[in-house]
Amino acid sequence: MQFSSQKTLSLMRRFLTPNTPLHAQWFLTGRCNYKCRSCGVWREKNHANELSTREVKLGLDSLKKIGIAEIVLSGGNPLLRNDIDEIIGYASKHFITTVYDNGSMAVKKIDALRNADFVAISLDTLDEKKNDYMRGVKGAWKKSMEAIETLHKEGINVGVAPTISQLNIYEIKKFTRYFTDRGIPVWYAVYSHDDMDDSLFGIGKKNDELEIVDRKAMVKLCDVLREMKKERNGVFITDKTLEALKQLFSTGERTWKCHALQNFCMVNQFGQVSGCHLYKPVARVTELPKVWRSKRFDLLRAKYNACQKCTYVCYLFYSIHSGVHGNLEILKDQLKNAKLLISKMYE
Repeated sequence: MQFSSQKTLSLMRRFLTPNTPLHAQWFLTGRCNYKCRSCGVWREKNHANELSTREVKLGLDSLKKIGIAEIVLSGGNPLLRNDIDEIIGYASKHFITTVYDNGSMAVKKIDALRNADFVAISLDTLDEKKNDYMRGVKGAWKKSMEAIETLHKEGINVGVAPTISQLNIYEIKKFTRYFTDRGIPVWYAVYSHDDMDDSLFGIGKKNDELEIVDRKAMVKLCDVLREMKKERNGVFITDKTLEALKQLFSTGERTWKCHALQNFCMVNQFGQVSGCHLYKPVARVTELPKVWRSKRFDLLRAKYNACQKCTYVCYLFYSIHSGVHGNLEILKDQLKNAKLLISKMYE
């Protein structure tokens, strides 16, 4: 994906405008063709009344109006939508657009993905049998590896997105080295699960196999990744995020306050919005320009700010890197990677 000058200028204005949100994740569909052990989405059957293409576009317009600069299109598997090519094309005109795939659809939808700024392929281990077990589908590993290789060869900004859990925690160093040696970046999640019933949608399912019980290993891994960042490109996690995770796993202390509905928000497949997926909807996405700076939303922000119910890395990241200062922190921390990606985008 090439950045136009118009898109670049628009993004810079949003990045440098105080008191505006940076990030939105849009859960485009609940449909999924995998049965991942860490996820509950595929167990849900409510797929009627998902937004139309036109409604999604109107929602994207609203997100731009409130200042969102980057968007993640996820699910379920967003590539299962028949209109995903049109949605990606529209989103990429206005946002830094990342599309998630479990590895099963990326090759089939490669022409649509050429318009995305980043494509994240879910893969948890280099062990084929273990990965298929974790994904709940035989052949998942081979499809993910094929997708990563194909997209990389085609010049698409593809990255690998493992979820760190007890099942793969001892492999992450080797895993990171394998892909970054090949010029493929890695960005990380840490297994977490939902403990609330009244939520925007469900993602994390409690699984004792995945719960990280070797906390010392997680602390050590934070130090390892920090050192790997110094020696190579493609380790997509900030020092500040690693330090927060290290403190959490070594002392149990949360060193951050949640900035949901302040620096980020979530949208579900029906166009409903909440600060994060753990809480019930608070507005329609098309209503955001009218309600974003309302007193009601200020009260909701205070509620989220006091919440300590999850350790999802995406929420942690956009909470500790908040506002214009936070945006600049991310750029400074990931300067090597940013230069590499920007040069690719303008080729």
